[in-house]
Amino acid sequence: MGPIHSKRFRRTPQVVLIGLDSAGKSTLIYRLRRGVVMETSPTVGFNVVRLELDKKTALTVWDVGGQGSMRSHWTHYLEGSGALVFVVDAGDRARMDEAKKALKTVLRDHHARDVPLLVLANKSDLPNSLTIGEVSEQLDLQSYTDRVWEIQACSALNGLGLNQAFLSVARMIQKK
Repeated sequence: MGPIHSKRFRRTPQVVLIGLDSAGKSTLIYRLRRGVVMETSPTVGFNVVRLELDKKTALTVWDVGGQGSMRSHWTHYLEGSGALVFVVDAGDRARMDEAKKALKTVLRDHHARDVPLLVLANKSDLPNSLTIGEVSEQLDLQSYTDRVWEIQACSALNGLGLNQAFLSVARMIQKK
């Protein structure tokens, strides 16, 4: 029996979605997928969703839990992935150093080599949240000269910037 030639079975690029716990990863992915805010609980393990961004663009997104015990497993999800999306809570100034260390650890892994990076500054709509320039500086993004990366502001609660962000991820994967 020959291979199945169907759009339904065509493989979509895989994207790994990580970040510290409570950054809003699951909320933003469900907002983007379903168009509404759903009550979420901390992700234990991972969720996998297929996002249909437009008629021609789809991504399979692995939303991986961000608790401390899960972070050592993040790199295992990177093997074969097309892109990495790192979500930070732009309103949580106290945890930026922790986020910076977590991101650096992941990007040092050999599975992360040549994987494009998109940083999403979630909760950017909140008063006193960091700007994307401040988040970029706090995470030391300019030091990542060995990879393609972007940073974008977003809000999982109101949907601000989500579709555009994942369309950017799809473009980054295509260029790779």
